Amino acid sequence: MQDQTPNPFETLPSATPPTPLRVVVADDNPVVRAGLTALLSGRPDITVVAEAADGRTAWEAAHTHRPDVVLLDVRMPGVDGISALPYLVRIAPVLMLTYSRESQIVQEALSRGAGGYLVHGEFTADQLVDAVRDIKEGRPHFTPTAAGALLAQLRRDRPSSSLPEGLGDATAHAPEAPMPGPSPSFAEPLSQLQPNVGQSSSGWTGGGRPAAVDRSRFQLSAREAEIMDLIASGMTNQQIAATCFISEKTVKNHINRIFAKLHSTSRAEAAAKWLGTAPGPSARGLR
Repeated sequence: MQDQTPNPFETLPSATPPTPLRVVVADDNPVVRAGLTALLSGRPDITVVAEAADGRTAWEAAHTHRPDVVLLDVRMPGVDGISALPYLVRIAPVLMLTYSRESQIVQEALSRGAGGYLVHGEFTADQLVDAVRDIKEGRPHFTPTAAGALLAQLRRDRPSSSLPEGLGDATAHAPEAPMPGPSPSFAEPLSQLQPNVGQSSSGWTGGGRPAAVDRSRFQLSAREAEIMDLIASGMTNQQIAATCFISEKTVKNHINRIFAKLHSTSRAEAAAKWLGTAPGPSARGLR
């Protein structure tokens, strides 16, 4: 007689794959946006639900799609990332992903609620993916420049006056540095915000990249300029190849020509000249 005992494993429901992390990418550079989207969308547990080129569009996308994480640039036209940040963090954790490395900008971003701060060129693709996953869980990520700015702020701030008894000496520390002033109010509607950090990444003022970087002197072709933008964003040859739909060998050939035209021997040197941050004569023109 055939055994009629039911197999308990036949009644178990099939495992449901985890819901992918939903990400909004906000950066005014379309090449950087495309590269980040391609990189993140290639991971099975991450999906990019929207892209944005300025702070207001980023807020609209976040409000519509309710993402798990927002990747946000600092300097964008119209409403910049710092101005939009207090509104975005009400919807989802925000990870700053930017070329802006000035200490005061890092500190302001953190004070307005950013969950992490990554500077292009200071992280790998895998580190970026890990940061996106961790930010969702409330674990902060900082690249060295951002971590240094945070440490500098902590050292400037007044020591705690509520240490347990027996710890600390009120007379042993050096004179206190002035406490940072209060953050500006953000009670006004987002539609009334004006940019207060700078302009687009192709030409801003302040302590970042010079307002006018004359790249025509490098005489790069359109494809070479596109690849140079990706190099400056910190992408590897493999990521550039995937973004541009070309082989890694072709990427290497382009990079060799780019380095020759920029009179550079490394990615860092080429990126500094391309972004206008190289010191000395190389920041003003070809030697």
